[in-house]
Amino acid sequence: MQKLLQPGQAGTVESNDIIITIAPANPGAGIIIELNSPVIKQYGLRITQVIQEALVSQGITDAQVHANDKGALDCTIRARLQTAVQRASAKGGI
Repeated sequence: MQKLLQPGQAGTVESNDIIITIAPANPGAGIIIELNSPVIKQYGLRITQVIQEALVSQGITDAQVHANDKGALDCTIRARLQTAVQRASAKGGI
């Protein structure tokens, strides 16, 4: 189980990528996701599901997530999220 200690970020705003910023949330707040994407109407639900599932699989239950998507595939979303969580869990941050 990972614990978020500080904000962490990963990704770019290039086409087919996503930039994710994650920060600790108050205990019991749950996972709060703010998503910006040009394809939010078509894929917004799926993107938020991937983020939620990836965080739960890493043992994260309380977090604030800001995701700026530019058409990233599920595997890219998971990879960026994993890196952001690692950066938020270690000293040094973003």
